[in-house]
Amino acid sequence: MKRRNLLALTAGAFAAPSIVRAQAKYPDRPVRLVIPFPPAGPTDIIGRMTAERLTAVLGQNVVVENKAGAAGSIGAVEVKNARPDGYTFLFATSSTHAINPTAFTKPPYDPIKDFTPVSSICVNPLILVAHPSMPDTLMGLVDLMKKNPGKYSYGSSGTGGITHLAGEYLKSAVGGMDVVHVPYRGSMPALQDMMAGNVAWMFETISTSLQLHRSGRVRILGFAHNVRTPAAPDIPTIIEAGVPGYEAYTFNLILGPAGVAPGMVEVLDTATRKLMADKAFIEALEKIAAVPTTDTTPERTGKFIKDELAKWAPIIKAADVKIE
Repeated sequence: MKRRNLLALTAGAFAAPSIVRAQAKYPDRPVRLVIPFPPAGPTDIIGRMTAERLTAVLGQNVVVENKAGAAGSIGAVEVKNARPDGYTFLFATSSTHAINPTAFTKPPYDPIKDFTPVSSICVNPLILVAHPSMPDTLMGLVDLMKKNPGKYSYGSSGTGGITHLAGEYLKSAVGGMDVVHVPYRGSMPALQDMMAGNVAWMFETISTSLQLHRSGRVRILGFAHNVRTPAAPDIPTIIEAGVPGYEAYTFNLILGPAGVAPGMVEVLDTATRKLMADKAFIEALEKIAAVPTTDTTPERTGKFIKDELAKWAPIIKAADVKIE
């Protein structure tokens, strides 16, 4: 009898640590948020804002790790290959989950099957910006382009990026324009060349162009979202300017590797919804012309990815974008 009791106690002692671990509050250690772009860029800035505030909500550190390269694919693959234990997540973007899966000739991941949707943080609409010598309305610009096929060009931060595809999308949305695409190595060289008059127009972020617009060095013709931005309420949307349904933006989502437990997703979903109800966080996003996703859920995040893939795939294929 005593021997049986001793064995039971011994077994209980060995089982206790695993029971405690199973019942431990999640998260019980730092959570890693992989940002698939370099520090100091728009994705990094918003990602760090998000991590800082999620740390306060969760009561556990959310640690940012930049894994840049291959248009965000290196960071995406890092998370795809991580253990689905609820401690590694991706700060996904339009590059990783709307463009790369179609543009890459050999995509290194499946944007749906290889990830667990958690939450949406915001979209970051682009603006159409033109040289001051161009017409002062978007449809005036379109009319000029159509009347002068092949004469003008537009710039972008690089072939296959969102600023390139937004230009191709506009050409299609207005019934076709014969305008030459000139890719640059980044947004700033493209913007500088446009100010010099070497390209007529381009898509860019409002944060890089608003002060230039205010000083008359460039002309912003439209905001590529369905509502105006509080950061510049005087600038019309591209829809208002005459192109029905036109929206072009980057986005920021939180995704885990495939197989993250539903209970963990629920904890992070609840934390993110608290974050998206925080007035100070909303104002911080709006200050940089981002549009907060205040109705975020894992299900809506998953549907959003599918919708964005379906939207951009035909544009990527029509532009014959192929990234090796």
